[in-house]
Amino acid sequence: MTLLRDRDLARAFDHAAHTYDRLTALSPGHRTELLRSARRLRLPAGGAGLHVLDLGCGTGASTRALLRAAPRARITGIDASPGMLRRARAAPWPPRVRFRQLTAEEAVTAGEGPFDAVFAAFLLRNVTDPDRILAGVRTVLRPGGRLAVHDYSLSGSAVHRALWTAVCRGAIIPAGTLTGDGALYRHLWAGVLAFDTAPALTDRLRRHGFTQVRAAPAAGWQTGIVHTFLARNGPAGGAGRDR
Repeated sequence: MTLLRDRDLARAFDHAAHTYDRLTALSPGHRTELLRSARRLRLPAGGAGLHVLDLGCGTGASTRALLRAAPRARITGIDASPGMLRRARAAPWPPRVRFRQLTAEEAVTAGEGPFDAVFAAFLLRNVTDPDRILAGVRTVLRPGGRLAVHDYSLSGSAVHRALWTAVCRGAIIPAGTLTGDGALYRHLWAGVLAFDTAPALTDRLRRHGFTQVRAAPAAGWQTGIVHTFLARNGPAGGAGRDR
């Protein structure tokens, strides 16, 4: 099938926004793994004095994870879908959390930052040009700043590929079809199969000059299907270093 891209994908997320959180909540460990990824950024002092970019914040689940992991950080959430952002903004947030409607491409060229850390959950797989986004992240991230990419990225094993297809055909796509969002969840299934495997994404990050790159698998049924990719913007040190 043809994957959804750019405006078509943003419109699909707009339509799905009112049921998105209920559907993702049906996935065991979904929010727990988001929080684990946010904590893997290891932002010191609860994030005090640090500015964090939540790139592709959606309805704010990733933002909430960041806020729990770094309760004293200033967080800017960016998303291209106005429907998803309306859901995010409807929740109560402290003043140091704000949201902006921008595409990922706009976000890394809009003069925001510099940021001490970037969190990108379920984003790279959905952009037209992930290399452009990663190059842009390096420009808005402080030297030594931290990146966490949380995404569906298969291990490369045929077993995990088959499991992903079985879960999508047996649960995810039927559930999405019931809400009228079947196209979005068929895109999810096909997009994961077409996206980088975990080793390939690790290599892609290194090619863009990120250092200390490593992939950490999610737990439970998501093992080998969802990973957290952790990296530094060049040499370690600079703002946001361990204290």
